[in-house]
Amino acid sequence: MQTSLADFIKDSPEGQEADAILRSCVHCGFCLSVCPTYQLLGDELDSPRGRIYLMKQVLEGAPVTEKTQLHLDRCLTCRACETVCPSGVRYGRLVDIGRGIVEKKVGRSFAAGTKRFVLRQSLTSPGLFASLMKLGRMVRPLLPEKLKESVPPLTGKKQLGQSSGAALPARHARRMLVLGGCVQPVLAPNINAAAARVLDKLGISLIQAPAAGCCGAVSYHLNAQQEGLDYMRRNVDAWWPYVETEGTGKPGGAGKVEAIVMTASGCGVTVKDYGHLLRHDSAYAEKAARISELTKDISEIVQAETQALFPLIERLPFTANSTVKPKLAFHSPCTLQHGMRIRGVAEKILIAAGFELTHVPDAHLCCGSAGTYSILQPELSRQLLENKIIALESGTPARIATGNIGCLVHMQNGTSLPVEHWIEILDEKLRHIDAQPFAPGNE
Repeated sequence: MQTSLADFIKDSPEGQEADAILRSCVHCGFCLSVCPTYQLLGDELDSPRGRIYLMKQVLEGAPVTEKTQLHLDRCLTCRACETVCPSGVRYGRLVDIGRGIVEKKVGRSFAAGTKRFVLRQSLTSPGLFASLMKLGRMVRPLLPEKLKESVPPLTGKKQLGQSSGAALPARHARRMLVLGGCVQPVLAPNINAAAARVLDKLGISLIQAPAAGCCGAVSYHLNAQQEGLDYMRRNVDAWWPYVETEGTGKPGGAGKVEAIVMTASGCGVTVKDYGHLLRHDSAYAEKAARISELTKDISEIVQAETQALFPLIERLPFTANSTVKPKLAFHSPCTLQHGMRIRGVAEKILIAAGFELTHVPDAHLCCGSAGTYSILQPELSRQLLENKIIALESGTPARIATGNIGCLVHMQNGTSLPVEHWIEILDEKLRHIDAQPFAPGNE
């Protein structure tokens, strides 16, 4: 694609990056077949190729309108288009750049701007979010139906907002950091607790850096990009002592941490991108690159420990060789399969643990959660959710597994089946055996 960027952007780092991305697009249209919004709306301006044309016009200095902003707002940033693109177009980065420019040129109405501000402030503060959620649950029966979906009810075998099992002390020489996150500690604290219990059996202790918080994705993708970058810098500062520590008696305890573990793929895809997003910040570029290098999704960590895990699995009451296999439907979050390009890893672990994974049609399509998308684009989000639940339930599973808190809560609004993080399900399985760590000699 030929480009001629306008003077206001062409010499900036964002302009140079956008120009390179635009030039890599060959207009092939492969992206249309996997774009959720194009499938629903049938408008090419609501497809990756159409949005690329819109952003090209913006970057070349054409007038920017609210219509342009609407089409960019409707994008889920699911990045399914990147998975099928034969030219390797980095659409996700381009749409972040394009949205930031359009936001400055078009702005928002007072109501829309206030809504986004409230979302940024409430979702990124666990204390405030917990208070709002508690209040919301108290008055939930009185709320309109659309608002009720934003307040997960406390129902079912494993209630959202409750943890199962006690927290574990850090007792192993092998240590890894885990990100607590924003909403996950409030809505599903058992996810990190389950991850800690699983890794404890493998001779690894999970620890948290108290000063680490929101990964920055919420603000960054709501076009408060400098605010998002500030969250990222805060996390780099919080984690760095654990990364650089060589000895004992410092925050890292017994030596450096081996990895920074993400149990929410929505956070993971962002933290893995810290090095790129902060590459022009001389004070943080090198540290951010190291943080990104150390960041791993929980599925990558468990997969790397298979030599210790498989002997544990063989002691389970139901294994892959059993004739009685509980049925699970696995929803791979877009941030996992398209953002981080991690596919089939959690699924193989669950199969090895004795579960039968049902076939899920159109598994590449987004569930409609997409961060704050379900709040800002409720109608499109609801259609995507309904389609996703039909696909997940088509194989008559007993429950649904996923790898991201946003998808988990969103899908639970659309089904009566339990929706859980896959690490919780694995932890539940492993708790059938003794509670002693498996890896002697690592302590």
